[in-house]
Amino acid sequence: MEGGTMGQVLHDSTTTTEAVRRAIQNSQESLRALAKRYGINQKTVRKWRNRTSAAD
Repeated sequence: MEGGTMGQVLHDSTTTTEAVRRAIQNSQESLRALAKRYGINQKTVRKWRNRTSAAD
């Protein structure tokens, strides 16, 4: 990439960025609250909560 700026490349079906996944993993909020905050399904929140890495 030109200019030394690199953005995160997301797959077409990706609903979260790595930063959001880290925030989910570090949060004590409920699944419902996090799902509402980030506009994603509670199942997605649960998936990222249970993973040890925020990498896709």
